[in-house]
Amino acid sequence: MSRPAVIRRSVPRSAFARAPRREFRRPREMAVLFAKKALKAAALRDCGRRCVYCGVSLCPESATLDHVYPKAKGGPHVPGNVVSACAACNRMKADMLPYEFFLRNPWAGENFMRYARAVHRALKRGARRAVSLAYAA
Repeated sequence: MSRPAVIRRSVPRSAFARAPRREFRRPREMAVLFAKKALKAAALRDCGRRCVYCGVSLCPESATLDHVYPKAKGGPHVPGNVVSACAACNRMKADMLPYEFFLRNPWAGENFMRYARAVHRALKRGARRAVSLAYAA
């Protein structure tokens, strides 16, 4: 027996039903998201829920993570280099080294020494030197 001839027509792809979008994240995405949230929560806790530069109180939504030694200049993304800061201070610091920033804004250096408790001690020592030089000039 012979088969009947099948006529093939080109059907646009939009005519096919789409598979539903996935509503869950991949495990790797979840791990990265969890790590970032955990780092932000730890930085807020270690800084007393305050901006380390101006001293204003922060909530988790308004806090930003600031790299004391900027990533743009080779700083690591580790808890000893990350502090919580308000958006205005984070923009004002930009990618300046802590020494440069504290020379220009000695008040920020004073607050940094007061609120940044979990920062590497070499960074705090540099802040202390910069503030004393700024006030001496």
